[in-house]
Amino acid sequence: MLYHLLLPFQDQVSAFNVFRYLTFRSIGAALTALLIAFVIAPLLIRALEKRQVRQTIREDPPERHQTKAGTPTMGGVLILFALLFSTLLWAEWTNPFVWIVVFVTTGCGLIGFYDDFQKAIRKNPNGISARAKLFWQIVVSTIGAVALYQVPGFDAHISLPLVKDFHPYIGVLYIPVMVFLVVGFSNAVNLTDGLDGLAIGPALMTAGVIGIFAYATGHAKIADYLELKFISGSGTLAIFCTSMAGAGLGFLWFNTYPASVFMGDTGSLAIGGALGTMAVIIRQEVVLLIAGGIFVVEAASVIVQVASYKMRGKRVFLMAPIHHHYELKGWPEPQIIVRFWIISSILALVALSLLKLR
Repeated sequence: MLYHLLLPFQDQVSAFNVFRYLTFRSIGAALTALLIAFVIAPLLIRALEKRQVRQTIREDPPERHQTKAGTPTMGGVLILFALLFSTLLWAEWTNPFVWIVVFVTTGCGLIGFYDDFQKAIRKNPNGISARAKLFWQIVVSTIGAVALYQVPGFDAHISLPLVKDFHPYIGVLYIPVMVFLVVGFSNAVNLTDGLDGLAIGPALMTAGVIGIFAYATGHAKIADYLELKFISGSGTLAIFCTSMAGAGLGFLWFNTYPASVFMGDTGSLAIGGALGTMAVIIRQEVVLLIAGGIFVVEAASVIVQVASYKMRGKRVFLMAPIHHHYELKGWPEPQIIVRFWIISSILALVALSLLKLR
């Protein structure tokens, strides 16, 4: 919004010329989202406590999780508000990519919000059914995928790291590819959100990686130098990524162990959906899977556990997702969280190295 309001007056006020620069607006978006999170979080936590919007704990997680019962939840509302407000404040409203990501993020967030509402307000520990949640995730991601496919100039070629000048055309198949990635990643982030700060840390690092790739793919000279697929307009998604980073850092201040508030499905589904959508837009799906490897492993651990139990009658892990496995092995919660963050930072660096490996 500021881009459209102030840039036209750059001839009268030379300082407004800075709004031409994506880097300036990306930094502004991060600081705006961070400030919003810091200001609103205490108010939101008090409001949630007053209305007794508290975390309900199912019986199956490790026993020490019962101490978390009563902690305010639905903190994802804070992340969503700070992220969307900051993005719309600093991004170009004429960019279709912005609106597609905003739509999918909001849609996934609303699905999570309704699930949190059932758990925290209606006191139903199981929330909405998994089938209903999956159905609406598919609906939201399909609408976003169709909208993306119809963007003028959309080039449905796959871009693979480590492979030079190989961009196979898959056409309309990009729609199910996006649906699979958005639904899968939103649920993967949701599964990871089981310990204080466990999900938001890797989400920040992954958003940083996606933001750097978005800036590079949206800059013709940089994309050509790095032999990336140039995607006109995708650079603006860097603003969305920095907004997510700012909102996430502000939320982490209150979500770090011991957490004062949980993000709930409102935040986890929205974050996962946003990351999946942006990765598809900039054709860096493989980069997302590497940078967000923690989420992939968490989801894979559940799939392996269920498959093993159904096929062999035996469990591979003490409990899935895998962070519960380490809890039952006696690892303190902060140790699990920090070690997962360390692994995530390593994966982020590996993903960034693909900028030059072609």
